[in-house]
Amino acid sequence: MYFTLKELCRWFGMTAFEIWIHVITILIFSICAVLKYENELKSPWWQIFIPLFVCDGLNLYFNVIVLTRSYYNGNMAYRTSGSRFLWSALFIVLMFSFKLLVCQRIGNVNKLMYSEVSATLFISLIILMARACQTN
Repeated sequence: MYFTLKELCRWFGMTAFEIWIHVITILIFSICAVLKYENELKSPWWQIFIPLFVCDGLNLYFNVIVLTRSYYNGNMAYRTSGSRFLWSALFIVLMFSFKLLVCQRIGNVNKLMYSEVSATLFISLIILMARACQTN
């Protein structure tokens, strides 16, 4: 049983464009991570994580554009887009901090335990679960 695109968009609170950006950047990151692991790529880990960081920046920028366009349209949709922006911005910030902490942990920049690194991931999963329960 597969989820439809409509269900995924509703659960994650993202548009199809945002999901497409995530899929493409995860593909690029996966290829670079395998090449780094196999010692074919001599770049530091923060350069390997750049596609994921760019994805977060693009999604946040896209959400700001949606928020400002709905505000300037003059209808009451800016309330729903405002709540969508807050949910998405919180989720993006939590995922960005998780990726940043994983990048630092792998690159031996800090000596945080993996349970401390994944705390932001657990919080974002709780938010995602709450968002999934809100949808009809």
